[in-house]
Amino acid sequence: FSLVRVKSTWKSKLGKKINKNEAECVSPAKYENITERGSSWTVVSPITFTYKVTETHGLLDPSNDTLLFGHITDPQQLQEIKISNKPIRRFLVIDQEVFNIYGPKLTEYLTVNNVVYKILALPTNEESKSMETALKILDDVNNFALDRRTEPIIAIGGGVCLDIVGLAASLYRRRTPYIRVPTTLLSYIDASVGAKTGVNFANCKNKLGAYIPPAAALLDLSFIATIPRRHISNGLAEMLKMALMKHQGLFELLEEHGCMLLDTKFQTDSTLYGHSNTDAASQTTRIAITTMLEELAPNLWEDDLNRLVDFGHLISPALEMKVLPSLLHGEAVNIDMSYMVYVSCESGLLTEEEKQRIISCMVGLELPVWHEEFTMELIQKSLQDRLKHSGGLVRMPLPVGLGQAIFNNTSFDTLHRAYIKWCE
Repeated sequence: FSLVRVKSTWKSKLGKKINKNEAECVSPAKYENITERGSSWTVVSPITFTYKVTETHGLLDPSNDTLLFGHITDPQQLQEIKISNKPIRRFLVIDQEVFNIYGPKLTEYLTVNNVVYKILALPTNEESKSMETALKILDDVNNFALDRRTEPIIAIGGGVCLDIVGLAASLYRRRTPYIRVPTTLLSYIDASVGAKTGVNFANCKNKLGAYIPPAAALLDLSFIATIPRRHISNGLAEMLKMALMKHQGLFELLEEHGCMLLDTKFQTDSTLYGHSNTDAASQTTRIAITTMLEELAPNLWEDDLNRLVDFGHLISPALEMKVLPSLLHGEAVNIDMSYMVYVSCESGLLTEEEKQRIISCMVGLELPVWHEEFTMELIQKSLQDRLKHSGGLVRMPLPVGLGQAIFNNTSFDTLHRAYIKWCE
C-alpha cells in the first residue's frame, strides 16, 4: 500500500500508480498487510535528516546572525522570523573553560541581538561525560520552558560537550533540535559533522547514545587559537585517520605542513608563514570534513558495519578509559593507528618505507605512537568485544599504501608479530 494525504488525512492506496489530482502528497512510507493466520503489517518508513555544516568567520561578532539563524534552510521561514515581534530565545550549554575565555563576548552577542537566553557553563570531560550531566542539562532546559519547534539548544565546546548536549536534546520531548559549535580542532573535523551523540556508561566509552544529527554545525576556526598546542595535535590525529584511509593528498599536506599548523594553530592571519599557512589550514580542514561526510552521510546510523572511520578506534576506546585522564581521545586513537600500521605492514599491505613515513608523520605531528598499557591482552579483549557487535567479524580497517584501505580479519599470529616489532 502507498500512503497518500487526502483532505488532511492519510489514506492507504493499493498499487504503485496514484492519481496525483486526488492526492495532496504521497508519502515515501509504505506498508504491506498480510492476513494469513491473523494480521501482520510490515512498515517501511524512510527517515530523512537534513543538517548544515557551515564554515563561518566571527561567529560571536554581534553583526553575524549565523549563530541565531544559521540552522534555518527555508528562506521564507527565515524572513518570517526576522520580521516577527516574538523575542528570540536560546538555551546554551558551554564548556566551563570555553566560557572562561569567551563568556563576556558571548553574553555581549546575545544582549546586543536582544536574545532571551540561559547559559549553562559546565565542566565537560571524559570523567563528567555521564547520564547525570545529561540529566542536569535537561533539568535546566525544562525550567527554561524551551519551545522545541523553534528554539534549538546550542552546544559550544569540544567533542565531549557536543556529545552530551546532543544526547540530552535527542531525549527532550523525544527530539529537540540542537546546534553544534566546536571549539577544538578534533570536534571541528569529527564530532561536529556527524550524527552520533553519547555518554559513557558502565566504564565503557559512549555506551549510551543516539544517532540524531544537529540542525547545524557552525564552524569557526578562530576558536582554535585559544586551545593548547597538545589539543591541536589531538585533532590532527583524526585528520591523519581520514588521510590514511581515503586521501593521499591530505596525508602529504599533513606531512609537509603539520609543524606549521601546530605553530599557527590553524589561524590564517599569521605573518610568519604567509599564504602557505592560509592554504594549508583551509585545505586540510575542508578535505578532512569532506572525506568524513562522504563516509558518514550514506551510513548515518552505521547500518553498514564496514566503516573506514573506525580506523584507530578498535582498541583505543578501552585504552582511553583505562588510563583516564592521561590520554586525550586523539592521542589514544593515534596509538591504535600506529599499531595498526605495523599490522598492515606485517600483512603485506604497506611497504617498510611507507610504514616509516607514516610513523615519522605522526611524530612530526607530536602524537604518541606507543603506550605501555596497550598490551596484547587489551588488544585481544577489544577485538573479542568487536566481534560481538560487528556481525561476528572484526572488520578491521587497514591502510593499503597511502590514502587507501581494506577491511581485513587478521590472524592472531600476524597481530602478535606486529605487536613485537611495534614494541621494539
